[in-house]
Amino acid sequence: MSTSVALDKDAVRALLEDVRDPEIPILTIADLGVLRDVSVGDDGSVTVVITPTYSGCPAMQTIADDIRAALARAHCTQVRIETRLAPAWTTDWLSAAARAKLLEVGITPPLEPTSDKRVLGGHPQGVACPRCRSHDTELVSEFGSTACKALYRCRSCLEPFDYFKCL
Repeated sequence: MSTSVALDKDAVRALLEDVRDPEIPILTIADLGVLRDVSVGDDGSVTVVITPTYSGCPAMQTIADDIRAALARAHCTQVRIETRLAPAWTTDWLSAAARAKLLEVGITPPLEPTSDKRVLGGHPQGVACPRCRSHDTELVSEFGSTACKALYRCRSCLEPFDYFKCL
């Protein structure tokens, strides 16, 4: 028989700090901004609010399972996962740590917000190579290793790389 352990909001957030995105495991759900909110009821129940990077993201069930598993390890048994689609996730929610981690592993983080209207066509200007930092790059494919990344090639060092799309 399992029993629920009373936790406060900060303790729950701490337990979830190691829950990683299954598609980009260098990032936690907090790094991504997918972890939106945590609340603890008077009865000790925990509600975790998550927002997918896009509405059809196949990783959301795994993320929910990983959240439940992290809380179960702390004997928290009354867990509710709420998926919230509004407001829609945006790359603005990526933490500075997330952007640095992406760059460390060779994925160019999304460009900062811009007034350049060409990005509306899905072809951002100035995507820098994460290896040599050259801006002489070209889009190879709208989709990289996951739907939220595009595949680019650097014309300077000739290396392919993922670009985390700006949403």
